Amino acid sequence: MKKVLWDLLNSVPDYQEFLTLAEMDESSRALAAEYPDVVELFELGKSTEGRTILGLKIGEGSKNALIFGCPHPNEPIGTMMLEHFTRALAENEELRQTLDYTFYVVKCWDADGFVRNEGWLKGPYTITNYSRHFYRPVSYKQVDWTFPIDYKDYHFHDVISETQGMKDLIDRIRPTFTYALHNAGFGGTFFYVTEDVPAIYESLYDATYRQSIPLHLGEPEAPEIPVLAPAVLLAEGIDKSYDFLEKFGAEDICSILQSGTCSDDYSRRNYGTFTFLTELPYFYDPRIGDQSDSDRIRGDVIIEQLDWNKESRAFLRELVTAAEPYMDPDDVYLLNLKEALIEGVDDAERKMAAEDPEYRRLATKAECFDTLEVMKFYSLLSLGMLVRMHEDALKKDDLPAEGRKILAAGLARAKAAWQELAYKLEAKMDYEVIPIRTLVNIQLEAGLKAMTYIHDR
Repeated sequence: MKKVLWDLLNSVPDYQEFLTLAEMDESSRALAAEYPDVVELFELGKSTEGRTILGLKIGEGSKNALIFGCPHPNEPIGTMMLEHFTRALAENEELRQTLDYTFYVVKCWDADGFVRNEGWLKGPYTITNYSRHFYRPVSYKQVDWTFPIDYKDYHFHDVISETQGMKDLIDRIRPTFTYALHNAGFGGTFFYVTEDVPAIYESLYDATYRQSIPLHLGEPEAPEIPVLAPAVLLAEGIDKSYDFLEKFGAEDICSILQSGTCSDDYSRRNYGTFTFLTELPYFYDPRIGDQSDSDRIRGDVIIEQLDWNKESRAFLRELVTAAEPYMDPDDVYLLNLKEALIEGVDDAERKMAAEDPEYRRLATKAECFDTLEVMKFYSLLSLGMLVRMHEDALKKDDLPAEGRKILAAGLARAKAAWQELAYKLEAKMDYEVIPIRTLVNIQLEAGLKAMTYIHDR
């Protein structure tokens, strides 16, 4: 990379906390006011709850690049990367000329959901505090998973307002390169690409090794996702989830699938856009990178985890079923948890684990750790939302006495289950909290390498 790009990486501030939505919007407006000849402030649209979603257009390069943060509202690493990157672009003409893109930047796409995560943004950064204030919407209300799709018997056209705004922008600018700033919660670094580009993979690994963060070498996020190289996955749309469920005999696939397709699938199909993702954790345990063999069969480990999930889901179902008659049917936590109770995907995964030859080999220790321990971290997030669901419901003034009693009892049980699992994971996981500056550096370096490769190829 050129010196101007290394200077950019070496100047990442030592961020100690994440910005709120109001702080980000204030920063964007200030940058546009300070550099009116370079930076244009625009409105992507309104959120479902009426918040204005701001964007920045920076530079006049030969190709268009789209970069957006918070495609999921619990993923603010990209917002801090964009704080640094947008200011550097505005200030540094050499940087703009070197990259030669016209940048369209949305720091926070899911504004409504982001506000519901603000309880943990300023710390303390522990899995206990994170899970207690975590929020993520149901699939069919996720900004990056409600693009329209028609595939076989599956049809989705319930495009929410945030998605429509991004879709309109994509249709207008037809980006050559998109950087979707996702991040994971626990593990190591991994990447998604919308086409196989092996020429850059070693350089992507260097970006995370340079910051002493391991690659995530456990299981892919979903079993249907193709693995192109260690910690590099192929990003595809909802059609591949349909095909996986169909292959392994799932019934009523159209009821199991709850969302549309994603922005990268939409952009690739319509405009040939290359989309890149760098997935980063807040917390990591070095076991996620251990590629030595365990003494367990990979499929058996998957089935053990599915059995644990079934038991955990039974607890969720009991409390959700008891609470639902006294809740707003559109409560955001209720909708998410009801989706988590759908079991068709588990049935397909069991069949895969038992029959697919790839799952009859020995699991690596990383795969065991990921499947049996890290997956419990994600169950902890559901328990945190179960607590918040009950708390929200109990705020209603018109609750009947019976409902208040049931919800109070449910809240006590939800809190106890969340606290018990949080305590176990805090004790069992030898995790470290990754500094925000480290995460920004990885995401920025990997993104620069991907965008320059795509620009120049």
